Amino acid sequence: MVTRSEFTKYFLPVYNPGQFIPTKGKGSFVWDQKNNKYLDFASGIAVSSLGHCHPDLVDALNQQSKKLWHLSNYLTNEPAIKLAKTLCKKTFAEKVFFSNSGAEAVEAAVKTARKFAHNEYGKGKSNIVAFDDAFHGRTLLTIALNGSKRMTEGFEPLPKGIIQHPYNQIDGLENCINDKTAAVILELVQGEAGIIPAQQKFVNAIKRLCKQHNVLIIIDEVQSGVGRTGHLFAYEKYKIQPDIVCSAKALGNGMPIGAMLTSTKVGKYMQPGAHGSTYGGNPLACAVAFEVINKISKKSILNGVQKKEKRFLDGLNKINASLNCFDEIRSAGLWIGCKLRVQSRLNLDNLMQAAYSNKLMILKANNNTIRIAPSLIIEDKLIDEGLERLKKSIQQLLD
Repeated sequence: MVTRSEFTKYFLPVYNPGQFIPTKGKGSFVWDQKNNKYLDFASGIAVSSLGHCHPDLVDALNQQSKKLWHLSNYLTNEPAIKLAKTLCKKTFAEKVFFSNSGAEAVEAAVKTARKFAHNEYGKGKSNIVAFDDAFHGRTLLTIALNGSKRMTEGFEPLPKGIIQHPYNQIDGLENCINDKTAAVILELVQGEAGIIPAQQKFVNAIKRLCKQHNVLIIIDEVQSGVGRTGHLFAYEKYKIQPDIVCSAKALGNGMPIGAMLTSTKVGKYMQPGAHGSTYGGNPLACAVAFEVINKISKKSILNGVQKKEKRFLDGLNKINASLNCFDEIRSAGLWIGCKLRVQSRLNLDNLMQAAYSNKLMILKANNNTIRIAPSLIIEDKLIDEGLERLKKSIQQLLD
């Protein structure tokens, strides 16, 4: 049996995982090496939105595994074509590029936007406007988009041409979005910052300035997309027409896949040789993602997300009324952030460990916020059970 100490010995120390090692999952539960059973309120950071080992996804993977695992992009494959067609039918998009992750989807989006701006308007139109406390990935480009010193320090020099602006602040936007801007990249809900939804007036101001200056709008839906907010993609709620959307995480329900969605007009300059990916469009991942999209796009599941969100919020507000532990509870569907009250003496890392000891898996965000992102089809009784475990964990630290 492998051990946690072997992880420390052999892995680059960029992660600090919990002390237990999961070995299997089913639905909203995960079991570790000692057969302890954990209730999963994390879903692998908003990934396993249909739970662990959903039988229809297992079946899709098994069937495809007996047919074809990999091809180079000198050839195409049936699952990739079926998935691309479905994504275009269910969104604004007309063209798709498949990658392996969200960060790669963002890289493709920025390259596509800059290529379009260069070919349509000339060399001077190349800046990308991004927002403080954003999270777009951990490549050199995406940490430059993130803008946070804690992510960028020591990795300089970073890619240039990126302009930062405070999130949800309209004042000063006109100084950032101008004729030198190729694109604005925006999370409609900032996940790593603690579940911070964009204000509609902020989104409207971005729309107006982008239209005025011929600037593309990139919506990063790596975490917010594929049903997490109760919409297939969050841009639907905000009534914004994106030029490019980035998707990943829940798209594969755990299979590594990312996608950049765009229009024929914006994508027309990305010709052979302009971009590529060895594993992007992998038949195994695409076969699973095809099933994921068809399931999560059903109205019954999307409407259920909003009902389950209310159940979570009612329960969390009761916990807060009892323990006075949260300064704020924020949500966007089944994507919930509970900002810990400073005066409560709660430490986020200690709370994570307490939750693990009570067999509950939760997430953290921005060093002060509990993040909850369960399966979108989690049963109501498990919501209640998990909230009881969370309350017990908080109570233990306050006693």
